[in-house]
Amino acid sequence: MTKDEMMNLINRSLFAMIGYTDEEGRQNVRRVFCVWHRGLGRHLISTNTSSSHVQSLKKNGNACLYFSDDTAFEGLCLFGKFKLHFEKEYRELLWNAGDEKYYPKGVEDEDYCILEFTAEGGRFYRYDGKGDLSAEEIEAYDQGREFENGYNTVNAEI
Repeated sequence: MTKDEMMNLINRSLFAMIGYTDEEGRQNVRRVFCVWHRGLGRHLISTNTSSSHVQSLKKNGNACLYFSDDTAFEGLCLFGKFKLHFEKEYRELLWNAGDEKYYPKGVEDEDYCILEFTAEGGRFYRYDGKGDLSAEEIEAYDQGREFENGYNTVNAEI
């Protein structure tokens, strides 16, 4: 899989899976809406501050993020760290019409936060093979990129 093909997989995915360890040492997986990306290496997710996965990630940010397309038999597992953001610029970037159903106080709601995942490496899988992705390869590919809504980018081409 080329890096452009990996990026296409990420961009056409609406969701990703977060794999993390909770405070009791148990392995957990959460499916999250994830369409904001800065290349292969950085991803933004809006979520509830009070959720159990955020509470666990605040204590231990080590995790993985998995993107897949089951119909094409493609997958990309990135491993790295999560960081929590409450800054208005992040909140506004990911805010969508209708989000007030979940966050009644709007973009400043204390239960609204942004998780930023930074990849330190990864592994890709596809019907024709698998391979590893190093931090250096991710950094080189992401050079000069800004955050963008990848799902909108892919759907604009259709």
